Amino acid sequence: MPNYARIDLAFERGEGPWLFGTDGKRYLDFGSGIAVTALGHAHPYLREKLKAQVDKLWHVSNVYRIPEQERLAERLVNASFADTAYFSNSGAEAVECAIKMVRKCFYENGQKQRNRIITIEGAFHGRTLAAISAGGQEKYLKGFEPRVDGFDQVAFGNLNELRAAITPATAAILVEPVQGEGGFRANTIDYLKALRTIADEFGLLLVFDEVQCGMGRTGKLFAHEWSGVTPDVMALAKGLGGGFPVAATLATERAAIGLTAGTHGSTFGGNPLAMTVANAVLDVMLEENFLPRVRALGEKLRPRLDALVAKHPKIFNEVRGFGLMQGLRCVVPNAEVQTRLRDKGLLTTTAGDNVVRLLPPLIIEEPELDFALGCLDKVAAGWTS
Repeated sequence: MPNYARIDLAFERGEGPWLFGTDGKRYLDFGSGIAVTALGHAHPYLREKLKAQVDKLWHVSNVYRIPEQERLAERLVNASFADTAYFSNSGAEAVECAIKMVRKCFYENGQKQRNRIITIEGAFHGRTLAAISAGGQEKYLKGFEPRVDGFDQVAFGNLNELRAAITPATAAILVEPVQGEGGFRANTIDYLKALRTIADEFGLLLVFDEVQCGMGRTGKLFAHEWSGVTPDVMALAKGLGGGFPVAATLATERAAIGLTAGTHGSTFGGNPLAMTVANAVLDVMLEENFLPRVRALGEKLRPRLDALVAKHPKIFNEVRGFGLMQGLRCVVPNAEVQTRLRDKGLLTTTAGDNVVRLLPPLIIEEPELDFALGCLDKVAAGWTS
């Protein structure tokens, strides 16, 4: 189907942060499959664990116990605010579970009228009908009306508007700590703290969508950890599987009270292959020096991007994000910047608000940062309309 505007480029293999095209060229991957291949391509430890599991067991139904799933749930709970975990295959499914969880929670608590969720302008929560309705972006909704009801959207960063949107029907607030598709806009620590205060004041659930900004991307395992704020529900995916389709919805016991046997499920979610890979990803990310190293690289990247913007103000005008989730808001068309960077051997992705996303694998080294910054500088310096 023609639903992808595909670039005329294919790859035959990958190694670490590099992809090797069928055109014979090597490319530094600063897109990571849109924040998915967090440990790079063909990571030796992930390969070893997956190959061992392939020889044993691929799939069983969730009507049986799955030991690797139980182990992953326990580890994610121990590393987070949560008491419990549900596994699926994609970020949209993780968000869909979160939405259903919110509604069922208040239903079980005898507050059936509380079923609406406040979302934020510029948000992206996936491609299901409920997820695009929650995101509220017209470019994703056009042609798929009517919208799924139950979402009330407010302006980014505007607490007064958010408070005014709360009604007796409001059940939750859904927010990305750092917006992904919306243009790498990071919510401030004060804003996230205020959301927690407001949620507690009105008896709401606070839901964080960390599908893109989670799993080490910002230098902590979860982006919200920078604020010291804990949500009631959180959606994870992308980097959790390092390239293997896996997602999780984490929640407190209070929030998950309604998801009892038979209320929600997934055929493939949490199967042995996916759980083996996700556990291997956690093995690497929870190593003592892994996340501090990501933070250090992010701290080195940011001032160099700031200097790039100052040097080329006719091409770039703002740096957004933090850690190894940073983006450049462009003055010129971001798609054209992406194309010219690709011609130099650097792969990036675009986002809303005319942003070019820089999402390198978390295992990159400083020489790769040098290469990427060099490509950005060359493209900006040689820009002709």
